[in-house]
Amino acid sequence: MTTRVLIIGGYGNFGSFITKSLARERNIQLIIAGRSIDKANTLAANLEAAHNSETVALDISGNLESSLRAIRPNITIHTSGPFQTQGYHVANACIDVGSHYIDLADGRTFVAGIRELDQHARDKGVLVVSGASSVPCLTAALVDHYQHEFGALESLDYGITTAQKTARGLATTAAILSYTGKPFRTLIDGVMRNVYGWQDLHSRNYPGIGRRMLGNCEIPDLDLFPQRYPTLKTIRFYAGLELPLVHMTLWMISGLVRTGLIRKLERVAPLLLRISFLFDRFGSETSAFHMVLTGTDKDGARKQITFDLTARKGDGPYIPCMPAILLARKLANQEIGKTGATPCMDLITLNEYLSALGNMNITWQVT
Repeated sequence: MTTRVLIIGGYGNFGSFITKSLARERNIQLIIAGRSIDKANTLAANLEAAHNSETVALDISGNLESSLRAIRPNITIHTSGPFQTQGYHVANACIDVGSHYIDLADGRTFVAGIRELDQHARDKGVLVVSGASSVPCLTAALVDHYQHEFGALESLDYGITTAQKTARGLATTAAILSYTGKPFRTLIDGVMRNVYGWQDLHSRNYPGIGRRMLGNCEIPDLDLFPQRYPTLKTIRFYAGLELPLVHMTLWMISGLVRTGLIRKLERVAPLLLRISFLFDRFGSETSAFHMVLTGTDKDGARKQITFDLTARKGDGPYIPCMPAILLARKLANQEIGKTGATPCMDLITLNEYLSALGNMNITWQVT
């Protein structure tokens, strides 16, 4: 049986990675959707696909349920952010028409709050998954894999540094700017404390890459992990840009937002995105991720595990896209019987995640 998979924003930066990966699946019929039917048709015409992909013009702000009933998807993958400013109308529409739902949201409140749809999804017999991305899917899979080596896991220090030449769009830029310079809470020394987006400037030496600048980044883990891993006392997550000048510029802007001199930074997202492309000639296609887990071993001695991942030649975007790809495959192969609504945890193991990245220019090490 062929499973109909609708990808909303299927020709976008992340959507196109998912589309190209799933197009080769013989038991999947793709429907590429978005506001531009021309862009959808162009991508469909150039795919290496097991089946000819369908295309449809779709605006999620319109009569979405009616559109979905006409499209008849078995699975819907929602890639059109930023999710920080969205409600659950897309997920609810999918539930109502009996379609499984997967999104790539990284909005803290959006992902953590998806559980409010749990009973609705169960009643309709579908699975609703939010945050099928690096956070919290990869990060939770890492902690789940290594936490058993600790007597008590006390601290997580982790982050992502993106390549200057990475695929990026307006939605990603707007999502970053939504918390730049603004306060949010994270667990520090056992207490939820305020930190400010893109501040706490520091650098880290990544293996084979060198030093990259980092600053505070707000993600769903900051709400989800204190409950999931009760021995944790500190959770610090950071993000960074490859070029020091670009990163420092955003750090300085974050200070202006914090002091109130800039109030609506999201309004200039299109301008800042255009400016960022001017610096691509000075950057690379290499991104990286790290996680440092610290605590005590089962004998009470101090213990630390460091996981480093490096993505080269522009393969970095496959890392946040991989959970949606894997979940779509699993659902199409009827390997998941779970229903309800959940953040993307407990559905993909670390070994599954890393194995799926194995054919790309992505390497990792554990020390």
